[in-house]
Amino acid sequence: MQDQDIRDVATLLRDARANRTPVPAPTTKWPDLDADAAFAVQRHNAELAVAGGDRIVGYKLGNIAKAMQAAFGLDRPDYGYLLASGFAPEGVPIARDRFIAPFVELEPAFLLAAPLRGPNVTVADVIGAVDCAMPAIEIIDSRVQDWAISLPDTVADNGSTGAVLLGGTPRRLTELRLSDTRGALRLDGREVVAGNTRNVLGNPLAATAWLCNRLADYGIGFEAGQVVLPGSCLEAVPVDRAGHWSGEFTGWGSVEFEVTE
Repeated sequence: MQDQDIRDVATLLRDARANRTPVPAPTTKWPDLDADAAFAVQRHNAELAVAGGDRIVGYKLGNIAKAMQAAFGLDRPDYGYLLASGFAPEGVPIARDRFIAPFVELEPAFLLAAPLRGPNVTVADVIGAVDCAMPAIEIIDSRVQDWAISLPDTVADNGSTGAVLLGGTPRRLTELRLSDTRGALRLDGREVVAGNTRNVLGNPLAATAWLCNRLADYGIGFEAGQVVLPGSCLEAVPVDRAGHWSGEFTGWGSVEFEVTE
């Protein structure tokens, strides 16, 4: 794709996000949009956000669990930047109309104490770099009509990012069993879906290594103090009404928020 095409796709998705109005999948108009060109689109929009005063505070991996891939018709994970403007504090209500077609995911979040840079990052490297893990909610949202996405569409759309909430129970990795921890989402006290951290590539630490090595292809490394979201351990749930959401990892902690109309 030409540089102008990259900018045009970026503008389309940036305007759709700002106006909360979905658009047709970019690949329907730009069939040459592949994963590498799509990353150039999301990088362009991230750089514009930073130029406007935002900050890059980490990276995310999405659609890593088979349940997520099946739900959205994908066979490979997506990835994107985490911007400071996308984080919401726990306990502050979130308006549903801030999004287009939001879904809720529960996943761990890792705070890095040391940098990580691929290629050839191993799980041992990830363990050495992580300061602590926290329960996290990611609200995913798509600027593409009806979530009719291919991999390039969601990568161009910054991995379908919406908002991130971090729970207030950080733990050292030695306190957790990330290869086998149950997680569940509840809406107004009723469990709506459950999963296990083993669904995240066997262990979210392995997923983090995968993400670091993938982004190394674009010259990107992780810095100390950044947050990494390695992907949801369960199928995402649509946010179709107001209510109180809570996500809990057994024996670890929870993260909660209120959705308003």
